Parts: sequence; structure tokens; C-alpha cells
Amino acid sequence: MQFTKRLRASIRTGGITTSIRVWQSPRVKVGGRYRMEDGHIVVETIHEISFADITPRLARESGFSSVPDLLRVAKHGSGVHVYLVSFHFEEAPD
Repeated sequence: MQFTKRLRASIRTGGITTSIRVWQSPRVKVGGRYRMEDGHIVVETIHEISFADITPRLARESGFSSVPDLLRVAKHGSGVHVYLVSFHFEEAPD
């Protein structure tokens, strides 16, 4: 999973633990580990939701100021399915 640079510090500290993605099909799997700078994102859950389920609160919890702000970043290509991904960050061992 890739994240915009402005979100990475909050992800590393645990301030952001959810992400909304608009894909054709899931691009991550539960338990998957995805490299991010000095560690890994570990996916805990992934659920398909609808666009109507994306609330201002969910947008803020995902690190965005509004639903339109989130959707500008979340939509990838011709994706039509909305996924709510929960995760945590694990630092790389020293």
C-alpha cells in the first residue's frame, strides 16, 4: 500500500490506522505486510463499503480534511469498488 507523504508520519505514530481505497478489486490481503519507508504496514481487515459509507468522520480518521479531499487521493484508475482497510505500522527491527 502506498501513502501520500503527508500521511506517513501519522501512520508511523498510530494516528492513522484506516484507509479508504477505490479499486477494481482488493490490492491487499489481511495479514499482508507492505513496505513503507522504515517499516511495514500490516493489514488487519479489509471490507467493501459504499461511497455513501464514507463520512466526514471516516475521512478525518483516514488523515483527510473532507470526503472530497479523501476521494481525490483514494480513487485509483478505473476502480469502482470502495474498500475500508484497517492496518497498523510496524517499525523495521534495528
